[in-house]
Amino acid sequence: MTQHLYHLSHIDLDGYGCQYLTERCFEHIKCYNANYGPEVTARLEEIVKQIEQDNFLSQKEEIERLILITDLNLTTKEANWIEKEVMRIGAKLQLLDHHATGANAAERFAWYTLDTSRCATLITYDWLRQHYRFDPEGEYEVIVKAINAIDIWLSDDPLFEYGKVMLGMISGAREINRILFPDEDRAFKLFMIEAARERILMHEAPIQLDDDLHQIKKAFFKQKINDTKDNLVAFYVTDLLTKDKERLTIYYKGYKGILGYNVGNTSIIGNTFLVNNPDYDFYMDVNFRGNFSLRSNNKLDVSQMAAQIGNGGGHPNASGGKIDGYKDSFVYNEVRKFVQKYIDEKSSS
Repeated sequence: MTQHLYHLSHIDLDGYGCQYLTERCFEHIKCYNANYGPEVTARLEEIVKQIEQDNFLSQKEEIERLILITDLNLTTKEANWIEKEVMRIGAKLQLLDHHATGANAAERFAWYTLDTSRCATLITYDWLRQHYRFDPEGEYEVIVKAINAIDIWLSDDPLFEYGKVMLGMISGAREINRILFPDEDRAFKLFMIEAARERILMHEAPIQLDDDLHQIKKAFFKQKINDTKDNLVAFYVTDLLTKDKERLTIYYKGYKGILGYNVGNTSIIGNTFLVNNPDYDFYMDVNFRGNFSLRSNNKLDVSQMAAQIGNGGGHPNASGGKIDGYKDSFVYNEVRKFVQKYIDEKSSS
């Protein structure tokens, strides 16, 4: 029977370390990431909906669907909910974590594995080796030990300093917004973990990795022609926006625009997008606080738009403001719906 994995993990080095391993173990896998709090429930709901859709599309196939949760502890309420949903949709469930705050839930649910002595990446590694005969040659053992050393703070471990560089490497990887483009953001971080694995046995490995980080990032974003990292990132993100523009489209008084979420670098990305997509009239990027930036290419006076919808202003082609009563979300589509409704209400008043 074919097995499909749906893997939810945390958004730090340890969380992505777990997915770095499962991506190399499972042929059929879909990954999701969440920080603690309401985002965990939001992502679990996404997974349940995805499994329902997959079940409908493959009714004649025998597929075992497994939800794996790593480096995230669940409350008893969250655990009760997901257990009932898993039974309803005919899937299986496994949680691998090391946070003591999940002790109450771990005592109640057989699928909840809690081990406070190891990081989640090491727990996942051992679980994969036991149940799926993963990595028989021990190819990933050293990188797993480095993640373990920094995540549970084994300062005397010889791999601790290397893990420390990796920790900063992942926490500083903000080039792609993970809410807007989760798959690409995850691919970027897993690419860097693989680059770190390739260097871990080098002489003075922590210094070598630290020195190489800029080039590692450029290697991910580099296209046909080399450029500065900022430009390479801008071109990469612009391409993502262009490919996904139908999902990101919003309107203002008949003008057609695109809505980014916490993308940043608005001048380069916004202007590049508008030049490459002449059927669009404006570019808007909103952050989690409701502050927004607007760009146009001589098709719309965005200073007037900013003044009307956000008590803002600026220049005809470059302006900004703030959305009153902004409601943030972990799901981009909800952000887009909120902003569109807000624009409609403000532009009609």
